[in-house]
Amino acid sequence: MDRGMPGEQYRRGLTVDVRRAAGSVVIAPAGELDHHSAEKLRTALHECTAAGEARIVVDCSGLEFCDSTGLNVLLATRVEAEEAGGAVHLAEMPPIVARIMEITGASAVFTVHATLDEALAVPSDD
Repeated sequence: MDRGMPGEQYRRGLTVDVRRAAGSVVIAPAGELDHHSAEKLRTALHECTAAGEARIVVDCSGLEFCDSTGLNVLLATRVEAEEAGGAVHLAEMPPIVARIMEITGASAVFTVHATLDEALAVPSDD
């Protein structure tokens, strides 16, 4: 008998794309960011901060869900980046992710942009 989690067959795994654009590193997670998948994003973000990347833009447009574990990954990366003199920007948050950020107050500690183009247009010495 399969004792998987309820709804597990509907869960969409997380993919994380990393690329450079306009003097920033763009991290684009897609799928569900939760306690099952957060390590993928944590690893990609940590590699950027460890490499001394000054500006990280997280393109949230592909996120379908974000729980507290995912939120904590983003918050920890923001602290890590700022301690190294860098910054983390969030762009294109779907309504479900924006609502989590609003409810928790996390949107107040991030620079949030409506579009990825807007985030990339901000000078890197922000």
